[in-house]
Amino acid sequence: MTVPSRTLPPALLLVGLGGALLSSSILAGATLLLAIAGGVFIARKSPYKAGWDTPKELRLLHFAFWFFVLVSVCSWLFEGFDYEGSKTLGSHARFLVFWPLVIALSYIGLRAQTMFVALGLVSLSAIGAFISALASQLWSVDHLLTMRFGGGINPISFGNLALLGGILTLVGASFFLRTGKRVPAALFAVAGVSAAVISMLSETRSNLVALPFLLLVCLPLVGKKARIAGLILIPVLLALAIVSGDRMAQSVQALMNGGTLDNGMAIRLEVWGLAWDMFMDHPWTGVGLGGYTHVIESAVANGDATQYLLTCCSGHAHSDFFNNAATSGIPGILSWALVIFIPLAIFARHLFSKHLPTAHLATAGVLVSVGYFFFGLTEATFNRNLFLTFYLLAIAGIASALFHELSASYVRQRNRKVSATIITKNEEAHIADCLKSARLVADEVIVLDSGSSDRTAEIAREYADVVEVTDWPGFGIQKQRALEKATGEWVLSLDADERVTPELAREINHHLADPDADAYKLPWAVTIYGTRLDFGRSGRAPLRLFRREGVSFSDALVHERILIPEGRKVKTLRGRLTHYTHRDFGHSLEKSAKYAWLGSLEKHRKGKKTRTMLYPTLRGLMTFVQVYFIRFGFLDGAVGYLTAVTYAQVTFNKYAGLWTLSREERSNKARE
Repeated sequence: MTVPSRTLPPALLLVGLGGALLSSSILAGATLLLAIAGGVFIARKSPYKAGWDTPKELRLLHFAFWFFVLVSVCSWLFEGFDYEGSKTLGSHARFLVFWPLVIALSYIGLRAQTMFVALGLVSLSAIGAFISALASQLWSVDHLLTMRFGGGINPISFGNLALLGGILTLVGASFFLRTGKRVPAALFAVAGVSAAVISMLSETRSNLVALPFLLLVCLPLVGKKARIAGLILIPVLLALAIVSGDRMAQSVQALMNGGTLDNGMAIRLEVWGLAWDMFMDHPWTGVGLGGYTHVIESAVANGDATQYLLTCCSGHAHSDFFNNAATSGIPGILSWALVIFIPLAIFARHLFSKHLPTAHLATAGVLVSVGYFFFGLTEATFNRNLFLTFYLLAIAGIASALFHELSASYVRQRNRKVSATIITKNEEAHIADCLKSARLVADEVIVLDSGSSDRTAEIAREYADVVEVTDWPGFGIQKQRALEKATGEWVLSLDADERVTPELAREINHHLADPDADAYKLPWAVTIYGTRLDFGRSGRAPLRLFRREGVSFSDALVHERILIPEGRKVKTLRGRLTHYTHRDFGHSLEKSAKYAWLGSLEKHRKGKKTRTMLYPTLRGLMTFVQVYFIRFGFLDGAVGYLTAVTYAQVTFNKYAGLWTLSREERSNKARE
């Protein structure tokens, strides 16, 4: 990596976020240049040549952004390529550069410190805008306090982003303090508080709605006692913010005295009502990106809406929810929910991480998503270029830094003895690689072979500590036999077609230095037909690593379960357990048929029955929906579709087999 390619992306990130409150053009220009840099890296395949293993979470984020654009494109097409709609689509299309942004920032190994400096510059720009305005008024604070301060841009946009930037800067202050950098921590604390205070001068009511929730998100960063104090302090800060703002205080007082809402809220309620009517009239398609504008204009012309709506609300409905519902219907609501809640769910998973950079970046990511959710209740944030681009760059930057820090956080070495157990039969093509990968985390390797007719046992003896050839009693009993031979405190149960990736090995060793659970699930990365699946068939995380004491396997013929004593803690790791399920399609059909029939026999053994072929059909269909849609299998392309169909066929065959067994049983009883 050359010096320019290493330094340019972080510089553009700093300029983009730091200049957001000064000019939307600075933010847009820096984002575009950063995306171009990412495009160059993609064309050269630079990240992949460097061994970058794409986190599936980033692919999921990418889906959320392009799905939002896809829905907008469909709305524009359905309304007939409307000119007004094309302008909105032009704004939404910015989301398409998410992947180049992520590639650029991931390739250079963006760290938490750089990301927090960039977020801190948002506060600095808010302070700069305030000082500049103060200087232009000859340092007369009274004059600034009599107006809605917007720093030269829309007061709503300035207020929301200044508040969010201030809270994010305080998270940065916590990060620097807890990593021993006291001077930067103090500067960030002052800047964060200042930006938050300045944001209140915008008199933006959505700030007061969002403020308590933003502060709540920060509580995991402090100790338990401080959290209790924080829960008491947050309402006090909210009350002070309301009292100090004339606009909000007057609104609250009017409502308490039985008065009416002020003009701003009354207009919003009116336009939300119109937007809801548009949605109810066209729930599946909406009225189109430009159709919303035409409906508002028509309502005003017919005297059904206030004339003022042409000035304030003809472009959008001042609410992300109502705006997407009106313009794009149910798909629009879904696209908005995904672009908010997918990032929220991904970041929230790491809020309580013991790794300081990870925990602070996760908090920052949740803050951005939560902030935009509440800002979007009363403002169409994704129809404003400044809001939309800030969200795009902030999420891309925080996510890139988070997964880089996660990968770099696994540094400890395990101090627990681990036994790896593998059962085999005719696995000579897989066994060597499986055992080599097991050695990355295991002190003892045990192989139980069920009478292979190939070189499986011979190869296993080169790598394993214990190799025994036995009969075949079924998956559950055979794995229990292997478990009973283990002597380690912890056991890793593998199948011969599975591999422990180097990153998963580092993560396992890191956790077993000081275990925070009694058992761990290891997410699958099913690899077939030359493709690694990140979703669909890989949507499961089977239990594979556990503390040996008191654990046993069920006696199932297939799909055995690990029986963990009650009260033990189970966690899911991030690293992937590569699973080479099939050699080719023929092997897929053979293996699928075998597992389906064993599943039929197992269910029949347990007394399960099915009396109609409708049930196998419905179960097969439900499996396809679950694998292909609910587990996002469609993101794995053609192989993802083929896998979903194959998996659905296995489910159908399993219950069809059970139907035949039930039918035979009924026939035998009838003859008796």
